[in-house]
Amino acid sequence: MRYLPKSPAERQEMLVAIGARSIDDLFASIPAEFRLKAPLNLPGPMSEHEIIEYFRARAAENSCGYTSFLGAGVYNHLRSVVTDSLIQRGEFLTSYTPYQAEISQGTLQAIFEFQTLMCQLTGMEVANASMWDGSTANTEAVLMAERLTGRRRVVVARSLHPEYRQVLDTYTRNLGLRIQEVGFTPSGQIDAARLETAIDNETAAVIVQSPNFFGVLEQVPHLGELAHAKGALLVTAITEGVSLGAVRPPAGADIVAMEAQSFGLPPSYGGPYAGVIATRDKFVRQMPGRLAGETVDTAGRRGYVLTLATREQHIRREKATSNICTNQALCALAVAIHLCLLGKEGLKELAEQNLAKARFALQELEKIPGVRRAFSGPFFNEFVVELPRSVKMVNAALLREKIIGPLPLGSFYADLTKRALFCVTETTPRAEIERMAAALRQILSKPV
Repeated sequence: MRYLPKSPAERQEMLVAIGARSIDDLFASIPAEFRLKAPLNLPGPMSEHEIIEYFRARAAENSCGYTSFLGAGVYNHLRSVVTDSLIQRGEFLTSYTPYQAEISQGTLQAIFEFQTLMCQLTGMEVANASMWDGSTANTEAVLMAERLTGRRRVVVARSLHPEYRQVLDTYTRNLGLRIQEVGFTPSGQIDAARLETAIDNETAAVIVQSPNFFGVLEQVPHLGELAHAKGALLVTAITEGVSLGAVRPPAGADIVAMEAQSFGLPPSYGGPYAGVIATRDKFVRQMPGRLAGETVDTAGRRGYVLTLATREQHIRREKATSNICTNQALCALAVAIHLCLLGKEGLKELAEQNLAKARFALQELEKIPGVRRAFSGPFFNEFVVELPRSVKMVNAALLREKIIGPLPLGSFYADLTKRALFCVTETTPRAEIERMAAALRQILSKPV
């Protein structure tokens, strides 16, 4: 009865209470063709011990002991067990939206601390209480720019994460916003000359990512100047937050849209994560989501409140800044705990490890005949190399060596076939980098 707590007698009692004669009566509103007419094809009942052993056996079938060189917006970084221990406390794990400040002080303070940390990281004046993820934060930032400027054009760097561009297209397809993409140069950076030409007096926002999808750092201050010269806003997307331990905050940006997954959140097959929008104080009333603030009560004691919530739940729908702006409070708490454990110097050291290992990996790869770096711009912990044969074929061979290879860029960019996006973080041992390079050398030395 542990997993099916209601007995047949109790179920019948419940049916009588609601005026239904049977389970069939209860579900009569569902068309007959969609109702299950026979038991599911499942194995017979098991004891608790048998169920546990069954799932242990299934878990043992998973691939273990593999080294991954994948990144592309989702990064494997070290995490402390302290983070998981704290976020699983009942006060946080079971709490919901803090509408009643008088009983939600802990949750509100946690959100406030998260916002403060995001402002310190990005160099912005105000940050919201987190969003669904980086891709939706990016699009919400664009819609925010459209509201602030009243303009209907958006210029997007082609080096923005392809899936972020897909989300942007989905959001804006029926809103009348016109999207124009600008390509990249041999450095891997956005083509600034073409960008300057693309921006006009109808442009609401320019969107760039730094480090971009190719791992290359953009000249954000200069791009901000180009945008501002025509009255447009600059939205800077950041998918690899750890880069801010080594790179200056995006000076010149008006809105920062960031994915905070790198801070204490495991890859977890793609989520849940925590998106961030940080901006200038003067733009705060057009910022989507929630904002927690610090105040004092009538006795002068410090307290926390929900200062701003421009959502359709709180104001008239036509005045709402967004109706798709879920606050990932538990993930945001994990991010805040992780950053507090790291500290300023810890984040800097973490970023330096990423830089050093990525550069070592590139050096090892460039020693292999036929392998060369595809872009010349400065990079963080990701870089693109050109291979002499199909990336997918190479990855299939690497997988046999228990190595999860790089991302084939040809899947997203038809003009970048035989290019592969490698990612190396502090979790990648030097010995595994050397093993990967040796395996790749062996693979490429064999005739096709």
